[in-house]
Amino acid sequence: MISRNFKNVLVVSLGFLSLFTAYGGLQGLQSSLNAEQGMGVASLSVVYASIIISSMFLPPILIKNLGCKWTIVAGMACYVSYSFGNLFPGWYTLIPTSVILGLGGSPMWSAKCTYLTISGNMQAAKDGKKGSDVINQYFGIFFFIFQSSAVWGNLMSSLIFGQDSNIAHIPEEQLLSCGAADCGLNISMNSTIIKPAQKLVWTLVGCYIGVGVLAILIVAVFLDNIDQEQTSEFRGNREPFRQTFLATFRLLKDWRLVTLIPLTMYSGFEQSFLSGEYTKNYTTCALGIHYVGFVMMCFGAANSVCSFLFGRIARYTGRAALFFLAAACNFCCIIGLLYWRPHPEQLPVFFVFPALWGMSDAIWQTQTNALYGVLFPREKEAAFANYRMWESLGFVIAFAYSTFICLEYKLYILLAVLVLTVITYPIVEYNEHKSPTPPIEKGTYTSHRDVIKKVENAIICQTPM
Repeated sequence: MISRNFKNVLVVSLGFLSLFTAYGGLQGLQSSLNAEQGMGVASLSVVYASIIISSMFLPPILIKNLGCKWTIVAGMACYVSYSFGNLFPGWYTLIPTSVILGLGGSPMWSAKCTYLTISGNMQAAKDGKKGSDVINQYFGIFFFIFQSSAVWGNLMSSLIFGQDSNIAHIPEEQLLSCGAADCGLNISMNSTIIKPAQKLVWTLVGCYIGVGVLAILIVAVFLDNIDQEQTSEFRGNREPFRQTFLATFRLLKDWRLVTLIPLTMYSGFEQSFLSGEYTKNYTTCALGIHYVGFVMMCFGAANSVCSFLFGRIARYTGRAALFFLAAACNFCCIIGLLYWRPHPEQLPVFFVFPALWGMSDAIWQTQTNALYGVLFPREKEAAFANYRMWESLGFVIAFAYSTFICLEYKLYILLAVLVLTVITYPIVEYNEHKSPTPPIEKGTYTSHRDVIKKVENAIICQTPM
């Protein structure tokens, strides 16, 4: 029999798997499906701009008032609204739903982290184990299940769009404008992308809405509502709202965090390039939109497997070796994309780049999160708020200039940020090697009843009333 807390971890994981099966599939299609005037990538830019704003103040307010479970449910409903906006895509539908998604996204993720942390501490207390070990185990299970959402969401889009035979033929004239050989802006401005039948688009979006609603039902029905007192205690141990808000920016006084900004922003740049530029200027342009799902499935599968693999071997190789492996891999991919002229006859090559990109992204995601946790063990909340903020800023910038500059220059910008990352990151790593940050050996989470019991035992004399 599995424990109640482990069951809750599985419920949260399956809920997020279902939700991001829909959102991940839609994100990868935005630059191709809604290419007119850059509407798709503009909506994604709005999403991450809203996440930056919401991460500053919304999570503690919502979690304190709704609790973790219902904050997750509310955040999921915000994500589903974006799917509804894609039923009849336009500036008046995509932009408002993008704002709604962004505002709900940060509280949802914060509530998920809080829920898993509380569950891990409760299970650790029950089993007599170290709290951090159980928490790490729960987060590992979550991300292993969650990261496979890229496979299922993109499989769904490829199978549905593959039913349209009209999108299979790519004119020879269009092949000349694919990749970095041409500016790349012509693809969206001249509407040369051959779209699938509108009926198939509605079918896909309807399926995405369905799995999104399923995610809400999974969490609302099967997830246990952690005791409100425990949630309040967990959040109540923090500083007041004004201090919490300012703590995110106060941590910028730490030179290590400032030095990590290029690394953090690069994470946003490289993810946005694959989902926004590679899918449009290489896959859709040369193969058709029905191949986008298969290509992104390759990325998701490589990312999921490598996240699990590198998470295990990092203790033997160290972070630095993995970071430089990811940097070298991305560097080779960027150079290759600058000179590659995509053609349907080179089908395997279309999957090699996403697989290598997925391997690199697995390192950027897992090791950057781990690095923040090691460097700022006593300011984790402010540190990870900065992580989300700077990564989202990378997304915003990349999506914002997507429709204004040529693909070749986008690759040069990506390469420049990568080089800056390779220069700045070793400074922090070397300092950490010379003067290691002392970890927090024992978790500080204590239940309300344990606090009362401790206080009662400390009472020497009490006058009866």
